[in-house]
Amino acid sequence: MLIASLECRGFRNLADARTGLAPGISVLHGPNGAGKTNLLEAIYFGLAGRSFKAGSDRDMIRYDEHSVRVELALDGAEGSLLLAALDRSGERRHRVDGRPLTGARGERPLVSVFHPDRLQLVKGPAAHRRAHLDRLVGALRPSRSDLRARFGRTLAQRNALVSRIRTGQASAASLATWDERLAAEAVPLIASRAEAVDGLAEPFTRLGGSLGLEAAELRYRPRAEPDREAIETELAARRERELGRAYTTYGPQLDEIEVRLGGRPLRRFASQGQQRVALLALLFAEREALLDARRPAPVMLLDDVMSELDPTRRRLLVEALAGAGQAVITATEREHVPAAPGLRPIAVRDGRTTALAAGDAAAREPGDEQRAAGERAAG
Repeated sequence: MLIASLECRGFRNLADARTGLAPGISVLHGPNGAGKTNLLEAIYFGLAGRSFKAGSDRDMIRYDEHSVRVELALDGAEGSLLLAALDRSGERRHRVDGRPLTGARGERPLVSVFHPDRLQLVKGPAAHRRAHLDRLVGALRPSRSDLRARFGRTLAQRNALVSRIRTGQASAASLATWDERLAAEAVPLIASRAEAVDGLAEPFTRLGGSLGLEAAELRYRPRAEPDREAIETELAARRERELGRAYTTYGPQLDEIEVRLGGRPLRRFASQGQQRVALLALLFAEREALLDARRPAPVMLLDDVMSELDPTRRRLLVEALAGAGQAVITATEREHVPAAPGLRPIAVRDGRTTALAAGDAAAREPGDEQRAAGERAAG
């Protein structure tokens, strides 16, 4: 399932118009501030129903508009239309062919984003990595997509009981039942995380090396082993301590997915350039894992990805993207992205796009085609 085009209304600085995308690689090129990253964000909003940037999603709404709306025409078996909308009151809509999304398999394309705000995935708190890994688990094995939510509900109920016991509203003996339930939900979550990281570790190291990040490692450090009896025993041993703190101190809610470089934690000892390459290697490792699992390749949204790479590694990255799936890349210069079969350059300026033939000069003025045609569809 591919994105044939996107149409924006009221989205940041983007013109209210439709932009066609290539089935392979589309390159959004133009000066800083032209709207390239905003176009990536619009695609992500259409797919995920939220922004990938830090801050309020309401910031996507253009300052003089009441709401924002993005429509993605999907080029699949049935040619679906995906709609995402948000107004200033906070009301959201996310629909496919007029129906609310249900999260069913194949309902919309998967998406993967490289952007500076996403560096929290490799250098931020462990909670970011746990949530991201659990989404990948669901993408790899849809039958496991609810493991995180099920564990989270049970954990919340156990924590609430701990709080009630602490205030004398419940008996400590009642925790035993919830220890059993929590352990039962924890085991498959831990096992699924371990399996996913095992599948990512080798491609992450290999792809990191090909991008200039030597000796990069991905490790899963679970707080508990996937053994129900062992988890129940440890929870019971910690009971007095937990009643003093009023929360659960043991379980997969405290797991770490560690990224290391040369044996040391990347989040503490790596440069920002190395962290950017590590994020890129992780996203491509996940893409490879999905393809190996015979799942569709995610739509890759790559913002200013070429700035950290030399010409050889830029070529390797484009060759990897050209193998399967769809990608949208931003660059200040068209020449920063090596040529590939089917690559579509799209010039961006002042929030307007102009699709160019692969051989057209990058200096052609973006926006002329749309203005002359009354902001008709580009490409």
